[in-house]
Amino acid sequence: MSDLPLYLPGILAAYSILLVGASSPGPAVAMLLGISTTQGRTQSLIASLGIATGSITINILTMAGIGLLLSEAAWAMTALRIIGATYLMWLAWGAFRKAIDPPTVTVAQVTPKPASVLFWQGYLLQVTNPKAIAFWLAIASVGAVIGAGPVIIGGFVLGAFVISFAAHGAWSIMLSTRPFRAAYTRARRWVEAALGAFFVFAAYKIATER
Repeated sequence: MSDLPLYLPGILAAYSILLVGASSPGPAVAMLLGISTTQGRTQSLIASLGIATGSITINILTMAGIGLLLSEAAWAMTALRIIGATYLMWLAWGAFRKAIDPPTVTVAQVTPKPASVLFWQGYLLQVTNPKAIAFWLAIASVGAVIGAGPVIIGGFVLGAFVISFAAHGAWSIMLSTRPFRAAYTRARRWVEAALGAFFVFAAYKIATER
């Protein structure tokens, strides 16, 4: 762990992108909305656990693939930064469009399901979501733990899991209350505008950091 200060800035940068991405509305939040309002908070938290597990699966596979790529081509990091920054700018554009014309939040009706089904529903939603994969590529472009030892890498993965579960779990808790859903609908324009601004900033940092 003596090398932790060396990697800490990159880890914190990756975590900040992950926190905003996991907290922003998307397919996972839409699914949690349906589960929270039709089956309850506990069932939604189980689905959140599946989503977080799926997110970490992508994280591990991405790091393994990026590590192999970088060992074969020195120019790959520059290409990865460009891809990551471009994707974050695309996310910013989508957020700004929603800020101008916020979409209607609708509740998807689902039938009651056992805990195991809810877990795998959340897991499969995440690992098959192209946006989630692209988002982890953007996070990987920060290069947070490239060259780090197994302890630091393991700690990074564990922290990412906690962030993903906490963010989606918070949605599960909040979406199960009617007042929050009403307040979120009213503030949706400003939420999306703030997300767009953050993604622009993150894209700039990724593109210009060395």
